[in-house]
Formats: sequence, structure tokens, C-alpha cells
Amino acid sequence: MSSKLKIIFSTLFLFTLLFGLAQPIPVQAALSIATIEPNLVYNSQATYITITGSDFVEGAKVYVGETAVTTNFIGETSLTAIIPSGFAPGIYNVKVVKPDQSEFLIEAGLTVEAPNPEPTSTQQPFARPQVSVGAYSTNASGGIRYGQEFTLTVRLENSGGVRANGIQVNFVPSALLMLGNGGVISVGTLNNGSAVDIAQTMTAANPFWGETMTALEMNVSYYDENGIPYTENFTLNLGVYNTYTGVAAATATPTGVHLSQLIISEYKTDLLQLEPGLQFNLELSIQNKGDLPAKSVTMIVGGGSASSGGEGTPGPGGVSGSSGDFTNFAPVGTSNVQSLGDIPAQSSLVATQQLIVNVNTTPGAYPMKVTFSYMDSHGMQVNDEQVITLLVYSLPNIDVSFYQPVSDLTTFQSNLLPLQVINLGRNSTILGNMTVTSSAGMVENGQTFVGALDTGGYFTLDVMLTPEMAGQAEVLVSIDYTDDFNQARTITKTLVLNVIEMQIDPSIDPSNPDFNGGLPIEQPETFWQKAWRFILGLFGLDSGTPVNNQPIQVEPGLKPEPVPAQPGGKG
Repeated sequence: MSSKLKIIFSTLFLFTLLFGLAQPIPVQAALSIATIEPNLVYNSQATYITITGSDFVEGAKVYVGETAVTTNFIGETSLTAIIPSGFAPGIYNVKVVKPDQSEFLIEAGLTVEAPNPEPTSTQQPFARPQVSVGAYSTNASGGIRYGQEFTLTVRLENSGGVRANGIQVNFVPSALLMLGNGGVISVGTLNNGSAVDIAQTMTAANPFWGETMTALEMNVSYYDENGIPYTENFTLNLGVYNTYTGVAAATATPTGVHLSQLIISEYKTDLLQLEPGLQFNLELSIQNKGDLPAKSVTMIVGGGSASSGGEGTPGPGGVSGSSGDFTNFAPVGTSNVQSLGDIPAQSSLVATQQLIVNVNTTPGAYPMKVTFSYMDSHGMQVNDEQVITLLVYSLPNIDVSFYQPVSDLTTFQSNLLPLQVINLGRNSTILGNMTVTSSAGMVENGQTFVGALDTGGYFTLDVMLTPEMAGQAEVLVSIDYTDDFNQARTITKTLVLNVIEMQIDPSIDPSNPDFNGGLPIEQPETFWQKAWRFILGLFGLDSGTPVNNQPIQVEPGLKPEPVPAQPGGKG
């Protein structure tokens, strides 16, 4: 090759090299962090933080200190991360690491603190008053007689450790009628270790046929110096004069007793569970089991009586229905006294009474008296008392929701469900296991024990859900607990969420003919590439296009050199 030709090609090579260096190099934005919001979080629950900056890419991870946290890519300038509950308190450096291991760190970018503990009160020793009956007696010589007044004297003693205040005694009328004060006596204050005598004037409501004793119920209510109320119930057994006393005679052959007898064969309420503050209808099925009709039947809910003067002559006062116990249940709409008319022998009828449960009633089983006052076939006034039992529950008022908004979920990705359980009731409650399930996909961290919740208190649980299909996803939250009567119960709440399909990078289109399965497509050789190979040939360098499994032709006298394989090929 002539020297002039070599000079031409050398000049062309230098021109090509200088032209390539003169081309502008695109400048990319550098990875950086601008802000972290919020920069102060509490570890009592999981918290989202938002990081803004530049040059963020899909797959970038956020590190708090040396701990990698769950990271969501929002865009080139925004990332979100989740600080899990229970994260150790401290001041942490925050850094963003890209998949190519390039990173940017901001010192002291996030502070994690624990919530301030609530102050605990010092428990004081417990002491309460205790009112009891020391003794009782009547001035009725030979026993209580029908038609005669007598006085009952009761000694009350305070055997507790502190003073009893506001003592009130209530005698419940049954076979005995209270005179003078309606059966209510206000005692006032009784110091601990002291005693006081009270007196109540009474009379018999009916003759005591074949009886020797009668029972009288006495209720005592009071409170201590802190205003805590107490109630005591006593049953006093009093001797009566047997109307059937006389000279003994031969026993006659029984011929059957003819009388009226009213009983409550069945009762029910229109509410499945009675709770404080709820109104309900009490339905009573009343049967006359006797062989004689009961005339002019009056039903008294809560207990009471109807007085008469002997031989069926009505006495003053008529029906007494105000002496019943309405501490826990009170009539609504109508009074507690109803006239049922006549009930023939072996017949029945249904009576209803609308009641309300006192808001201060505690859970438990409460007896309720029901009195049937009627005239028998001999014109005598008869009072039949029945007792039924009503159960009062205090079921927890629980709300299950999210403690922060939840956007649309994405299929085949783990999505955070920030659940919270709030006690909306007026009393604290104890809950058992909380279980989260869903038929829409896989649930992680879906079971835990809740425990005690104060009024207005809350419990949080961060659940991860990976849905498998788009559409509506139902998440079932079940909470087990034990009610006031030791029966297992379950609270259920269904939460409905929207699931969308996983987003695919629009730049990758498998239907594009240039896609080639993700492999680069061989492009035709350009003019400058051919020129470059030509220049390489001038200097005796390899200027050919290698072909797999084909030998490379070399000039005679030159030693062949191996050609390196191109990356991604088979060599």
C-alpha cells in the first residue's frame, strides 16, 4: 500500500474519532432525597412515610438505619415506605438504594418514638359497709291474725369496715300489707360497729288457711363514702295464727278440692337478649289449672295485691301495684296493673306488658314477681304470686374498620390492611382471638389475641393480603369472646375492598414484531461501521464480521489470533 494512501486513511480515521467525541453525552438526574414526611413517627402502630427526591426507579429500597422496610415505587420523584409497629425508638439515617447499588443517604432523617405511658393510680385498700339483720320480732301474741294490726321490729347492724350512708329499708308486700308509710323506712347513716332498731306497722291481706308461717321480703339499700351503692335482700319468717284450729275430729274421706289456680305456663320476650336501656315486650301465657273459674282477674307485674274486707266486700284502697320492685325493669306505655277479666277453668290467655331495662342494670339473672288478684267462687279475694326470671346481658359494642384509608388493592402483590378494633361501649370489655380470612387470596399475619379494651380504647393489627383476581374482595374479621353467662360468642365484620389488575410496563409489548422475546435484534451494518472496519484493516487489525463456527481468513505469513465471543452468544 502506498504511503499516500495510508496518509489518506489515517486522516479519515482521526476525523471519525474527533467527530464521535464531539457528540453531546446525555445528562441524567442524580439520585437524591429532598424531604421525608412525616419525619417523626410513633411505634404504637404501622405508619406510612413519603420520600421525595429524584432519579427513583422501580425496585429501589428504603433503609431506616440498617433495616430495609417495605417500599412502594410511586414515581421517579416519590417513594412510600412503611415503618412497622414496634420499631425500636431512636434517630435514624434514611437512605435509598437502587437496584444497581447506587444510593443516597440523609443523616438523622427520621425519628421513631414510643407513645407516652398512661399514669397508673395507686390502689387503695378496699373497705365497705355491711348492713345485716341482728334480730326481729312482732308484738302479735299467738301469731299474726287476719284483720288485726301488728308491729314488726327489726334490728339492723353495720358489721362492715366503714360507715353506711343513706340507708333505706323497703318491705315488699305479699301476704302482709304495709300501713302508714307504704313499707319504706329511711334510716340515714349507720357507723361501722353500730346498730339501730326500725319498726313497721302491718296487717294480713288474707286469712291464713292452714298456714303456720308467712315469709316477708325486706330489701336494704345504702352506699359508702365514695358513693358506691349496695343492696341487701332478707327474708323474714313470721308466725301466723292458723284459721283452721279447733277440736280434732275424724278425717273425712277426700272428695276433691274445688278451687281456681292461676299459673304462668310460659313467658318470653320479643328481644333475643335484654340489654340496659332497651325496651321490650313481655308475653305471658296464663292458665287456670283449677276446676273453678277465676273472676275479675287483675295482673300486677312487679308484685302487689288487692285488698278486700271479708266475705268478698272490697276494702279501701283496691289494687296496690306501686309497692313492687322496679329497680331493674319498669313499665312503659301502660301501668303495671292490667285487668284480664274472667278466666274459666282449664282455660288460658296471653297477656303482654311493655317494659324497659334500667340503664344502670348490671348483667345478671333477675327475678320478677307477677301477682294475679281475683275472686274465687266463694267471693273471697285471692292473690296468687308467680316469679319469673329475666336475663340481662351487657354485650360488647365493637367496631372493626381501618385506621387509615385503604386504596385499591393490586393482584398478586402484598397489600397492607391496617385494621383496628374500637370499643364503643360504656364499659370495658375483654376480647379473645381475632382472625382475619379472605376467599380472595392469601392472608398473612391474620390471627392475634386482643385482650382487654377500655371504653374508647382501640387495638390495631396490620394484615397483608395478596389477592388473586380483580374485582370485589371480601375480608372477614372474626373476634371471639365470652359473654356474662360464660357462653362463647363471636363478633363478625365483613369488609369489602376493590382489587385491580397488576400494572404491566407499557414499554414492553410482546405483540411488537421488534420484541424478539426480549433479545436484541441484529441491525444492518451502517456506512460508518464499514468505514471503521476498513480503517482497522489498514492497520492490520481484525476488520471482518465474525460468524459462529466459521474460520476467520488471515493473510499469509500472519499468525491467527483467537476472536473473543460476543456477550450473550454461544462462543
